[in-house]
Amino acid sequence: MSSIAPELQVAAWLNSARPLSLQQLRGKVVVIYAFQMLCPGCVSHGIPQAKAIRAAFDEQDVAVLGLHSVFEHHAVMNREALEAFVHEYRIGFPVAIDQPSAHGPIPLTMEEYQLRGTPTLIVIDREGRLRLSHFGRAEDMQVGALIGQLVGEAPAQQVVCDDTACSIR
Repeated sequence: MSSIAPELQVAAWLNSARPLSLQQLRGKVVVIYAFQMLCPGCVSHGIPQAKAIRAAFDEQDVAVLGLHSVFEHHAVMNREALEAFVHEYRIGFPVAIDQPSAHGPIPLTMEEYQLRGTPTLIVIDREGRLRLSHFGRAEDMQVGALIGQLVGEAPAQQVVCDDTACSIR
């Protein structure tokens, strides 16, 4: 996998003062955990792993995001319930609410990324390329090794210009 990751389609953000985009997170490794509140694997492994990743890596290098992708039990997994869930489970990283579809039960980002269910771990490199989409339980050591490898990759040089000159950064 090395295609550019599609932008997230988000109805609302929790734990973020402003909407976030993958474009503005370029230069960082982005780890996204797609989850549902009523998913046992998300509660037992996915959310704890996302919290551990956030604790293990510098926020200058790695951004951790949650993506609440509801594809079942829509009536009970609303924003108010998610806010309580985020509070009770002490989730401190930004959580996006996947934009519901007008045409069916699968939300838009989940459909765009062709996710098979939850939990799904998505890892995007500093250049915005999709490097991993893993459905189910992801082994901690393998995930940590991949993120460490991606953090170690040098970001591509970027040309930045102001009114007087251009430089390579």
